[in-house]
Amino acid sequence: MAMGTAKPMLRLFALLVLALGVAAALWAGWQAPLGAALFRLDPGLLNTAQAGIQRHVSPWLWDAVVLPVLEQPVWLVPAILAGLLLLLGALGRRR
Repeated sequence: MAMGTAKPMLRLFALLVLALGVAAALWAGWQAPLGAALFRLDPGLLNTAQAGIQRHVSPWLWDAVVLPVLEQPVWLVPAILAGLLLLLGALGRRR
């Protein structure tokens, strides 16, 4: 993909992720943890993810990284991801 089209696509993706975060917060509640919202969508998803991460990657990754992320409000993770994508697009613009 040409660099000229990558930046607008990156910003568009960031805005879509941000909109997904807002929609998830409206659906699950602003203070609902991400893990609770994912469980509400698919009850088996978290068990499958836990087993896969602990067996095939590393057990500490689940406890030290994934669990704290799942305990955050449902809107926070997409908001941080969208902010990082927007920042990446802005940094790429300066080159």
